[in-house]
Order: sequence, then C-alpha cells, then structure tokens
Amino acid sequence: MSRLLLIVKRAEPRKFTYLNYMYGSETVGVIVDRRVSQRRQHSEPTTTERRCANRRRRDVTEDLVNFGWALVRH
Repeated sequence: MSRLLLIVKRAEPRKFTYLNYMYGSETVGVIVDRRVSQRRQHSEPTTTERRCANRRRRDVTEDLVNFGWALVRH
C-alpha cells in the first residue's frame, strides 16, 4: 500500500489544521514543512562532497510557494 504525505507550508497553520482534518488518515499523513535551510553553513567551502546524493526524491519548494502544500508518495 502506498502512503501519501501532504506537506503544508510552515507559515499556514490554519491550512495544516484543515488538511489534516479533511485528509489525515492511515494512508495520508499531513505534516508541516520542517526544512529551515541547507545543513552546511560554513564560511569556507568544502573540498569534496561527502554525501552520496541528495536524498530528496522531489523538490516540493515550488508547490509549497504556489499552493501552500505539496503531495508526495512516502
């Protein structure tokens, strides 16, 4: 069974409450976007990238900006 995750823009708590009430279930999770910024904030650039790859499957930033929410498979 595929689980869906509805991510709601942090600045829209009322939208989170509404979407959680309407769609929150065993198969649909509703969460607030927890991203703050990229993790590396050093003033000196690193010489090599130690992570294998970006783990995010799909960038939801555009959907969050345009609609206030994004839907992804989890």
